[in-house]
Amino acid sequence: MQSQTAKSSEHALMTPAELLSLVEHIAEGVAAEHAESVDQEARFPEESIQALRDAGALGALVPVELGGVGCDLATVVRMCTALGRRCASSGMVFAMHQIQVDCLLQVRERGPELEDYLRSVAHEQRLIGSMTSEIGTGGDLRRSIACVEPDPKGHRFRKCSPTISYVAQADDLLVTVRREKDAPEADQVLVLARQGDFVIEDLGVWNTLGMRGTCSPPATVEATVPSWQVLPTPFRILAAISMVPASHILWSAVWLGIAVDAFDRARRMMQAKVRKDPDGSTAAALRLASLATEVDVMRSQLDAAVQRQTRVMAAKDPEKEIDLAATLAINDLKLSCSERVGRIVYEAIQVCGISAYRNNGEFSLGRHLRDAYSAPLMIHNDRIRSTNADLLSVYKGR
Repeated sequence: MQSQTAKSSEHALMTPAELLSLVEHIAEGVAAEHAESVDQEARFPEESIQALRDAGALGALVPVELGGVGCDLATVVRMCTALGRRCASSGMVFAMHQIQVDCLLQVRERGPELEDYLRSVAHEQRLIGSMTSEIGTGGDLRRSIACVEPDPKGHRFRKCSPTISYVAQADDLLVTVRREKDAPEADQVLVLARQGDFVIEDLGVWNTLGMRGTCSPPATVEATVPSWQVLPTPFRILAAISMVPASHILWSAVWLGIAVDAFDRARRMMQAKVRKDPDGSTAAALRLASLATEVDVMRSQLDAAVQRQTRVMAAKDPEKEIDLAATLAINDLKLSCSERVGRIVYEAIQVCGISAYRNNGEFSLGRHLRDAYSAPLMIHNDRIRSTNADLLSVYKGR
């Protein structure tokens, strides 16, 4: 068996194109093979995440000079779509991890300790979970009740959350809290809590309609961390330039994967119908043509968002690139893709008929529909629409 050092060396020599090919292979083989049991048992997709670790994919975004593969956002989007197409839970876990890595990469004045940590993400393939929601904030990402307080070992916090991304399986967590005890709820920082820094209390049960393998139950986390793990860049900046756009883009990539697979199953079903009765499938063919357009719209919106975010991150001062138009555009991406994926799966069910309604068989679409229903709730669309309404009240652009 190869040592971790030997595997890390292989990962560092891999190109983004080679890693993308590996991830697509993992999606088609490992993720697809275990998707049904992951969903039925509401269990973490251990097989696909381990395969991604073995491939070095958890270090996809980490720069080459820090031991990662140095993939760009567009390549990671393709990875998320490939995984989402075969197992949405695997795709979402992978996407959430990459969002956390991107946030860490955008921290201003990145010190040697943080750079060493990013090296460990690549070398050890550490899985990072997210803890941004909090009981008592009504789902508002930009507010925190918990705060960091001084401690002889650095800082400490205690936070109660209704959902923490794969909390029992994560090696480390990125947590939003108030900067200090007397800080306003909107004055937030991100804290990196590494394995050994935190304990999990009151771990709840994750028994949901869809995305069952993401294993993100309610829990309370109490942690004591060294001071450098309280990231210096205000969360409002990291949220604007990284967490929100990366979340909406990579989530949408997973949803595109769900939509593509639903369309593909509907296409194969219609072709089977046409072979049996060439004149009896007009309605299904018309539905399928409309579905093709809907999938293309999702893909085009996602491509445009990736190009826009790539330009932002290439700027000398990304924060200055985040204007009202950019915020509206990234919010619109989330609104559109999260609602369109459900419609696409529904229409695919109409094409496939009872074969899609069954929970077994090559045309089954029940898991796809249940996974798609989570999309509008991940940062609730009503909250995003309310934000857009406020922005449009002062927006003077075209």
